[in-house]
Amino acid sequence: LNLPQFVQLMEVFVGEDVSPPTVKRLISFIREEYKQTEEEKMEQLEKIHHISHLAQRKLLLEALFEKWDNNASGFLNLEEVDAVLSTFKEGMEEEAFKKAKQHLCSRYPQLSRVGKLSPKAFQTFLELVASEFTGDEDETIDNLVEFLTSSVERSDTECLRGLTRRKWLHSIQQAAETSGVSVEAVYKAVFKVLSQDAEAHGDNKKISAYIALLEENQLSPERGQTLLRYVACTADDAPYVLNQILYKDMKGVSFTAVEEGKPIHVPRVQFHGNIHFWNYDRPVEERKGSLLVLPLHDAHWRVFGILGVDTLRNQCEKTIFLTHEISFYQGVSHAFSKAYHHIHTLENVLQMAVTALDWLYPRAPSVHTVITYLVEPGKDKACDYAMRKMITTDNTGQKEIHSSPVLLLRKENLLRDYLFKCADSSVVIRTFVCQEHHIVVPLRDLSGQTFGIFDISIGDHQELPPHEHKDLMKTLKMAQAACSEILKMSPEETEPTNVLEAEHAANSRHAGILFHQFMLQDLRKCV
Repeated sequence: LNLPQFVQLMEVFVGEDVSPPTVKRLISFIREEYKQTEEEKMEQLEKIHHISHLAQRKLLLEALFEKWDNNASGFLNLEEVDAVLSTFKEGMEEEAFKKAKQHLCSRYPQLSRVGKLSPKAFQTFLELVASEFTGDEDETIDNLVEFLTSSVERSDTECLRGLTRRKWLHSIQQAAETSGVSVEAVYKAVFKVLSQDAEAHGDNKKISAYIALLEENQLSPERGQTLLRYVACTADDAPYVLNQILYKDMKGVSFTAVEEGKPIHVPRVQFHGNIHFWNYDRPVEERKGSLLVLPLHDAHWRVFGILGVDTLRNQCEKTIFLTHEISFYQGVSHAFSKAYHHIHTLENVLQMAVTALDWLYPRAPSVHTVITYLVEPGKDKACDYAMRKMITTDNTGQKEIHSSPVLLLRKENLLRDYLFKCADSSVVIRTFVCQEHHIVVPLRDLSGQTFGIFDISIGDHQELPPHEHKDLMKTLKMAQAACSEILKMSPEETEPTNVLEAEHAANSRHAGILFHQFMLQDLRKCV
């Protein structure tokens, strides 16, 4: 038990109307009677030491990754890392590196094709290398880190630029986590970061930026199987770019970026001959500048769209994107992809929750209302997290999916403190508030932390009838199983292909079906 779970257990044990002397006697009793053997103490200490050791190693390797990836692209080139490592100990450990690389490529099959190391894959690579060496693994990793750290030099200006860029990239993920499942907030965060960087690190360039997603071409199939629909862009370009469609038979380099899965940089668009200009109001002689098209990859290395940046609005001479800018824009595309898919995952969880509650209400009419919340990180240090009210349903069939979800802060909602206690402890809580009995149930992520909550009101019933309680417990169990399955779908890195925007809608429908799938499996076990 962690601290919040222990406190919650004691509160349930003593009840609500217990006197202070009784609480004091209970505390004295536990202090006197709770005994821990030497074996248990040693086991606990070893566990704490192991967790601390892993955390320190992770921080050490993350700092090394960031030093190498100073432009915050989000990845390292495998061949570059391999080339430097091959000179370790004057090349005497070449065989160990070769074996480690083979193991790495078998664990991450896409590496042989894309050749990029994520922070996780980088850490795995160094740990595999250390395991191939004779001697102490920790000492080997320390030596490798020291060697790799000394092999790259960064000026103070470069370090400061990298630090600033990482801070900006974090704002994109923060937008995804604190926007109430709004992809529009993520689009705005992306364009803000790109503009900030162009101003601060790109000689004050004026840029245009846009995001287009791949869709199945059902409008004009003869023009190609897929199309790119422009779903977001910088404000000045909206009249020309927003909701436009690019077909494969039209001018442009975007589909080349999609098919090759690599960024395409056109330093001078006026000399290229295959660029599609959306703004027809701009005179031909003013169609000058640089264009960068970056493919958007999901966690499975599938391309699902493009991020485009150009300097056609820029009137000064310095319009060409430099290497450090291109690397950072790759980091922006990676951060956007992560944020975008985080929102789709939450949408799938909410779809599953709606399906589960639709199944529950006919079987448990004593359940009055259920409010579904998502737990969001706090936006300042004074507030570690907040509750976002997403869906309200009741037993009359009313269902409200909040388009502007209300945010609940702990200090402003004392009567809803039970929600925060549930999030703190990740356990079910029963309470009586405003003349209603509530059963508050956490939805846990893969690490066991609460990221969603069902606030179930059963009115003035202290308990549900046995058959309704059984159906409620079954619903919650299957909802948690389906939720875990949804969360497992996203993080693995596999072979790269393309993915269409329509598949996200299909995934949402699949999320609802998942609940019924788990319910059916449970039924089969009972038969």
